[in-house]
Amino acid sequence: MVDALQNMHPVLQALLATCFTWGLTALGAAVVFTARDVSRKTLDAMLGFAAGVMIAASYWSLLAPAIEMSKGQAVPAWVPAAVGFLLGGVFLRGIDMVLPHLHLGAPMEEAEGIHTAWRRVTLLILAITLHNFPEGLAVGVAFGAVAAGLPSATLAGAIALAIGIGIQNFPEGMAVSMPLRREGTSPLRSFWYGQLSAVVEPIAGVLGAGAVLVARPILPYALAFAAGAMIFVVVEELIPESQRDTSTDVATMGAMVGFTVMMILDVALG
Repeated sequence: MVDALQNMHPVLQALLATCFTWGLTALGAAVVFTARDVSRKTLDAMLGFAAGVMIAASYWSLLAPAIEMSKGQAVPAWVPAAVGFLLGGVFLRGIDMVLPHLHLGAPMEEAEGIHTAWRRVTLLILAITLHNFPEGLAVGVAFGAVAAGLPSATLAGAIALAIGIGIQNFPEGMAVSMPLRREGTSPLRSFWYGQLSAVVEPIAGVLGAGAVLVARPILPYALAFAAGAMIFVVVEELIPESQRDTSTDVATMGAMVGFTVMMILDVALG
């Protein structure tokens, strides 16, 4: 797989990788055809797992390479990582304030963003879409970094990131489709909305790869930006949602397992 990807344009690499992550989201959403419901404990464990993967990916796949490639530049090595990381959080916060959305398990009164009369299903999908954008961006930037030819950015590392994001997208697809099914939505529509939540990932991946190819000097900032956006999602959305119910220990262990899986993937493959 690595040899086949090496001969492709970085933007095409990013597109294929994010289509893979999108596909695993759809695969997770397809579970709705075999089961009508999933326990809250299972959902909390899945949300925790996703949070753990994103935290580990933010450091090993994004921040660490950003710091490494900034060494020997005109500014201290920590500056691009710190600036990009904070800008990623500020960017997601801005979208979070404007885009109408509703987090999983929350009542309609807790809908965030600009007030609308949109249905609950639409608001739930937008919440997961907001969550998936930085994931696609991270994968795209990682493949763009490989094209820059820097030692700290490897194709195997970018592939490891895509695999890690894809693994945690499987339970995310379930986390969207199963609650919708439980609320009375048909299996087909529940699946459709579940996979639709990740359609933004290929778009973000192509944008991320293209941006760093056009402007290579922004590469460490872009890597850190993607990390900041992902950490914002983890702290603002995934962790609070996984801790809403009584299964807090299960959610916490899920996060630790997710972190470990992503760490192993990045260290072993990257």
